[in-house]
Amino acid sequence: MNARDGPTLIASVQRAFRLLEAVSAHDNGAPAKQLAREADLPLATAYHLLRTLVHDGYLRKLQDGGFILGDRVQTLHTAGRAQALLSRVRPTLAALRDELATAAYLTFYEEGEIRVAEIVDGPRTPRVDLWVGFEDAGHATALGKSVLRELDDDARRDYLSRHRLADLTPRTITSAPELLRQLDASPVAPAVTDLEEYALGTVCVAVPVYSGDILGSLGVSLPADRLPRLEQVRARLLPTAGRVTRSLSLTG
Repeated sequence: MNARDGPTLIASVQRAFRLLEAVSAHDNGAPAKQLAREADLPLATAYHLLRTLVHDGYLRKLQDGGFILGDRVQTLHTAGRAQALLSRVRPTLAALRDELATAAYLTFYEEGEIRVAEIVDGPRTPRVDLWVGFEDAGHATALGKSVLRELDDDARRDYLSRHRLADLTPRTITSAPELLRQLDASPVAPAVTDLEEYALGTVCVAVPVYSGDILGSLGVSLPADRLPRLEQVRARLLPTAGRVTRSLSLTG
């Protein structure tokens, strides 16, 4: 791109945004001529931009010739809402990190998978090396086990039927019945632990959180030699999880 392209590209983006705004004002769609008029664009320019926006999924053309917002706009909206929600809890996670001198993690159970939503760490509180994705290591992480502990029997069976219990370390539990037995008998319930089951030298503690009706978990990781601090860590995690749940469940 040379210097002369800049203003032209910026103007084109501005016109596309004006068209999107015009389309968003019509729940049942509007034709190109009306949208061009409302966006104050030449009809030929509007046609060109509308075709591009339809091709890229930001708009959808109806059988009657009208245009409505496409799926990618909804995807952006959903992602933006998720970012806004996470921005509410990052200060809480950072305070937990600083108080306990540990990295803090937040996960959610979405579409049948346990996914990391946020990690708050720092130079003095490094995160655990995520050498195996959390989606494939729910059985071996405190964060994943916290979610599994809260699921009902059918959801547990569904998850375990789709995920092999790989032996990530010599301490990993690879028997589904034994895993469930230990989850139900956790001595620090409602918290659960990962005692070097995901990574040797690292222990983790996690407790459940919710974003509306979406289940998740809040946890921290620490070196194994700090295991004697487990009860102190649990005592701080529980009220923090309550604050996180309240923040994530607020509307607006």
